[in-house]
Amino acid sequence: MLFSAPDLSVGRNQSCATCHDPAHGFADPRKDTAGGAVSLGSDGRSRGVRNAPTTSYAASAPRFHRDELGRYVGGQFLDGRADTLEAQAGGPLLNPVEMAMPSKASVVARLKEKPAYVDAFGRLFGADVLASDTRAFAALTEALAAYERSPEVSPFDSRYDRYLRGEYKMTDQEELGRVLFFSTQFTNCHLCHQIEPQGSRTEIFSNYQFHNIGVPANPDLRAPTDHGLRAGRHLKDRRQDGRFKVPTLRNVAVTGPYMHNGVFQDLRTVILFYNSYVTKSDTRRINPETGRPFAPPEVGGTLSRAELLDAPALDDRRIDALVAFLKTLTDARYEPLLTP
Repeated sequence: MLFSAPDLSVGRNQSCATCHDPAHGFADPRKDTAGGAVSLGSDGRSRGVRNAPTTSYAASAPRFHRDELGRYVGGQFLDGRADTLEAQAGGPLLNPVEMAMPSKASVVARLKEKPAYVDAFGRLFGADVLASDTRAFAALTEALAAYERSPEVSPFDSRYDRYLRGEYKMTDQEELGRVLFFSTQFTNCHLCHQIEPQGSRTEIFSNYQFHNIGVPANPDLRAPTDHGLRAGRHLKDRRQDGRFKVPTLRNVAVTGPYMHNGVFQDLRTVILFYNSYVTKSDTRRINPETGRPFAPPEVGGTLSRAELLDAPALDDRRIDALVAFLKTLTDARYEPLLTP
């Protein structure tokens, strides 16, 4: 109910579901702003500077922390600036280029307009919860986070999940892609997009670490340089510059465009971009969407070179197989959205 409530935006025209559409992999399907790279705000003018990430499986991300090796891990948003789902849920409501509500009090006032909300909040959080703007706003974010933790958002029912349960037989191409993806010899996908032992039924396909993979700036955004983790967490450590959280690959085939700035429209282009780091062929360094070589990194000097260079170059057959496998990570209800 709250996730799809447009009254919680300044123009009463935008909800969480506007940019995280449950019918489109909990991503923004609109293509009217920079080719869909970013989202238009409630005021009809403002636009974000990052691609809206899917909220599918977001609940699996751990609280933002540093691991035993001192690496930053987890959190919400692409820069990890929110520790938890609850902290994330409140951000867009007050963000001036998103839902743009001026204060927590103004959000709570909108809740009080709806008898159904007043009744539900009273039953769930106590009769007097709306008497305090601080408590009411916290309850709102708790409710939104509870929805994001529900099986509706994370159903684990893709073809890959059905394959693990013995309910689906992969095609030869999908099976080749699966073998390549989990290989420690032929690809480096597993270095960032695997967190559990192969065959785990709860694999999210992200280790939630932060990396700078050298994504080019998106010229359609006319946005300042995005410093990712370093800016989001206000870190002094320059080694964190340009790093972004590794995204889940679940539903990746239906949630483009890709990268933090939406610079790539096609999933195959993403794999070609990774391949450009290890190929010796100049023609294999061409971005098929521009017809020119892949542009230099938006933020240089902090690239995760060990991960990027730890793989042999792939031919077209193997690239197509990886794309085919990634399509098997699509939740069952989104399979009609897949392109051949």
